Amino acid sequence: MPDTWVVVGLDNGGTSNNATVLDASGNFLVDRLVETPSRVLEGPEVAVEALAASLAGVLEVTGTDPARVRAVGLDTPGPASATGVISSKGATNFPQPEWWGFDIRAALEERLGLPVVYNNDGNAAALYAHHAHFGADASRHSSVSAIVGTGLGGGVVESGKVVKGAAGMAGELGHVHIPMHGLLEDGQPVPACNCGFSADAESVASLTGIANNLLPYWLTRFEGHPLADEPPGKAAKLVRGYAEQDDPLALKIFEQQAIALGRLFTIAANFTDPGAYFVGGGVVETGPRFREWFLGKVREHTVLREEQARAARFSLVPDLDMAGARGAAIAARDALPR
Repeated sequence: MPDTWVVVGLDNGGTSNNATVLDASGNFLVDRLVETPSRVLEGPEVAVEALAASLAGVLEVTGTDPARVRAVGLDTPGPASATGVISSKGATNFPQPEWWGFDIRAALEERLGLPVVYNNDGNAAALYAHHAHFGADASRHSSVSAIVGTGLGGGVVESGKVVKGAAGMAGELGHVHIPMHGLLEDGQPVPACNCGFSADAESVASLTGIANNLLPYWLTRFEGHPLADEPPGKAAKLVRGYAEQDDPLALKIFEQQAIALGRLFTIAANFTDPGAYFVGGGVVETGPRFREWFLGKVREHTVLREEQARAARFSLVPDLDMAGARGAAIAARDALPR
């Protein structure tokens, strides 16, 4: 029967795949993580089998007959083309030469014998945030999302659909250049990004930005801080916990990150004029007091015209660990023939 079909969303990560099932009524059949090993470091053939196993696993968890599945949504970290071809120079989580230029969407589609719809992980999370916020009116609205993780991902959604661009690179918000005047302290070095740019949003608003740029500077301003005794990578990951405890050094770092996101959203406002701005990533995985403080700082530093300020909303990406798989499932559902 038409109302008994489902779609499956698969969120592919560096260590785990997360899966969900979305039914024809728009209900997700799981409200938690359903994770299995992604095995991406073992190469494409093994990783595609792991994705197939993830699909089988979530169908078993939900008691769903495989015959009901009409399509599968897949997301992975980028860079990759709009159709799921991994960059010819490799990508996050796909460093081995076997992955370079590999069409992961087509390979999974052939393995499953089902249509597979691809998005990068930032776009998938952005799509879920958009639909979760606007609900049945999602197709009438637009939004911009910034997902702060190891890097800075994100997505632009227009009329309920992800904007992918000609080469699939739209929504790469992390590599948009932002003004640094007033963001950096006097004498603070201009931050550099791993992509080769300087002064882009990711060079500030990311875990890598903390480790490479922000924390080394602020440790010189707060002599004797406990984080100075930690290895750099570990210290960067600990900053968030210190910020939740109102540590002055950590709050300085997150205030700079919030300013960077506000300036990024200011640029977005003049290009897309969205109805909502979403922030996701590690700040969502904190206590309510800190994450609301951070979102408030982002809003404070987003410069909007009066008309835009009345129309736009600022919010956090909900259900972050599940957002990618859920967004992938929504994309698969929306691609079905009507």
